[in-house]
Amino acid sequence: MLYIHIPFCDSKCFYCAFNSYTTKNYLKKDYFNALKIQFENEKKTNKFKSVFIGGGTPSVMDLDFYEKLFNLISPYIDKNTEITIESNPNSTKIEWLKGLKEFGVNRISFGVQSFDDEKLKFLGRNHSSKSALLSIENSLKVFDNVNLDLIYATKLDNKVLLQNDLDIAVNLGISHISAYSLTIEKNTEFYKTPEKRKENEELEVWFINKIKKYFNQYEISNFGKICKHNLGYWKLNPYIGLGAGAVGYDGKNRYYTHKLPEDYIKDPTFKEIENLNEYDKKEEKILLGLRSIVGFDMNILNEEEKRKCFNLIDEKRLFLKENRVFSNDFLLADALTSYILF
Repeated sequence: MLYIHIPFCDSKCFYCAFNSYTTKNYLKKDYFNALKIQFENEKKTNKFKSVFIGGGTPSVMDLDFYEKLFNLISPYIDKNTEITIESNPNSTKIEWLKGLKEFGVNRISFGVQSFDDEKLKFLGRNHSSKSALLSIENSLKVFDNVNLDLIYATKLDNKVLLQNDLDIAVNLGISHISAYSLTIEKNTEFYKTPEKRKENEELEVWFINKIKKYFNQYEISNFGKICKHNLGYWKLNPYIGLGAGAVGYDGKNRYYTHKLPEDYIKDPTFKEIENLNEYDKKEEKILLGLRSIVGFDMNILNEEEKRKCFNLIDEKRLFLKENRVFSNDFLLADALTSYILF
């Protein structure tokens, strides 16, 4: 697995805590050279099963950049590699989409968030419902596998608004929806006004269940045609994190690159290592497994943890299949993990 981070953006959304910048576009030209140095320094043994280009806003980079990028990684991808790129619904041209397909991209993801213009302004998005629809319709002329993100649990949300967003998404003919509950995080505009989030568990559960009527849920926030890259994270598979503020995992420890693009460009091989002990990895396997269709191996538990796990199986919270434990409700993953381990 390979993740490539593009930290450049045209605008910063009010809820966004991702490593993205609107004032550093002058660094774009130097950014590829840094990516190249880091990539050539990474240990690569096999073809990547998946590549995910995220941000920031990958669609602010032109086709020349991606031509160089795919020339760089081409020895490690083939026709079976799932290659996803994120795109802003306000900046996606059909020529750009066609060019990416020629390079090997076969999946595109749009940060739509809503088709309600009032809600888009509320979130600080720089696109309209009309431009989102046009971008998605263009993408469906080029790609079979199209995802869009929706945000819920905002102050403006109600059943009518959320149902309308879902109806529009379904009728477009996309293959996947990622639905995220609004979180209020530090260093965002919304952190100053936490009341922008609506605490309504009943509405959130209602919306998730509505999506499940149209798309199969395979992970707490993802529905539809399974994304290999998404599922790879939940399986705790190793992956390379390329770019400013990217995170990687070598199968033993997690690592972080320089966050600021200018620092990354100066020293693209820098890594801050987060040492994970066996207990850390066990906790992650359980939590990620219960948030998805991955589940976890019963054998990683000690006797007391197994006893608690069987209690939850008796209560129909969990179920056992071929010695793997699975959850009947991904939304309960955090609470169930805490019960088993603490």
